[in-house]
This record gives sequence, C-alpha cells and structure tokens, in this order.
Amino acid sequence: MQRLRWPGPEEELLRERARRLLVAPGRAVLGIAGAPASGKSTLTELLAAQLAEEFPSRVVVVGMDAFHLGHRLLEQRGLTGVKGAPHTFDASGYVALLRRIRETTEPVYAPEFHREIEDSLAAVVEVGPEVGLVITEGNYLLLGDPPWDAVRPLLDEAWFVHLDDPERRRRLRLRHERYGHTPADAAARTEGTDERNAVLVNAAVLGDGAAGPPPDVLVEHTS
Repeated sequence: MQRLRWPGPEEELLRERARRLLVAPGRAVLGIAGAPASGKSTLTELLAAQLAEEFPSRVVVVGMDAFHLGHRLLEQRGLTGVKGAPHTFDASGYVALLRRIRETTEPVYAPEFHREIEDSLAAVVEVGPEVGLVITEGNYLLLGDPPWDAVRPLLDEAWFVHLDDPERRRRLRLRHERYGHTPADAAARTEGTDERNAVLVNAAVLGDGAAGPPPDVLVEHTS
C-alpha cells in the first residue's frame, strides 16, 4: 500500500496512477473510499476535472451515494434517522452497475445523488463507449461484509482518503449547516449516525485486524 499526502507535491503521483488506468486497454474503474467528509468527493471532482482537460470525454464519475434507498422508502421503514448507514443503500444495485460498466461497451446510464433534495435522479450520468476511466467514490467501497465485499473485485485500483477526526467532524458539521440544518441539528447528525459510519469505515481499513481489503493507496488528507 502506497501512502501519499494530498494536497501537495505528491498530488501528481495520484494523477499519474489515474492516467495509467485511463490509457490502458479497455475501461478501468478507480474506487475512492473514505469516511464522511474525509475529502473523497473533493479529490474525485478535482482528479476528474484535471484528467478531462487531458482526455476530453474519457472520464466519468459515478457515485455510490446515488444508491441511497429513496427517502420515501426510508420513511416507510422508519430509517430516516440512520440514513447513510450501510443498510440504507441498494448495495447489490451498485455492484450490478459496476459490473455492467466493466462488462459492456454499450452506453450505461447511472443515477446521481443530489443533497439539495436528499434523493437521487435516475439515468443522468452517461458512461459511453469512449470512456476509458470511471471514478466511483463512496464510504463503503472497502467494507469486508456482504454485499459490499463484492465491490472491491470490480475496482482496478482502490484509494482510501483519511482526514484527522477533529477536522473531519468540523467539516461535516459545516456541510450539514450549508444544506439548511441548524447548528444543533448539524452537531447531532455529525456526532450520531455520521460518526458511527465513520468509525465503521475507518476501522475496516485502518483498524487493528481490519476486516476490509487493503487499498492500493492511502491518501493522507493534510488540509
């Protein structure tokens, strides 16, 4: 497992790893995992934008968050209070999409999650035959328990983004406030379900006797 610090001079090493995947024959899938607010989405967006400048139309981002169970369904099941936990996702559907992306050259249409509505929109991300690299990001790509354990074999590389817990929690509180939650509610969400999920994600990769598969790269988020 390679350890790289981001952002900073080592950022180019991350781009070079992604470039190698993109220019290789066929279509590659890069998975970027990490706890909530670790910076994985920011890294994904930055990396995709930089690669798109060099390789127009050949990089697409597909998010795991798009496989949240619908908010209406979570309400029916009484699960809105733990939204974001592993069992509130259609993990098997996510695995099936990754498998289609790898196995076909025909266009594949993926959903996309929108925090503004706390729900996903279907078939708004197109993975066309010209795409050489799909970057997929989410919390649970490296969990060792089924059905999540089926994700790692579908990734050509897996990166894990880690940010120190106090800063990660601070950023998460601010994120909740940006999306309309009161400071008290934002703090409760951060210290409640979000923190339980973060502990699970970090323990799977970084904990003693880690249960998940090791990533190819540990990205140490330094700011």
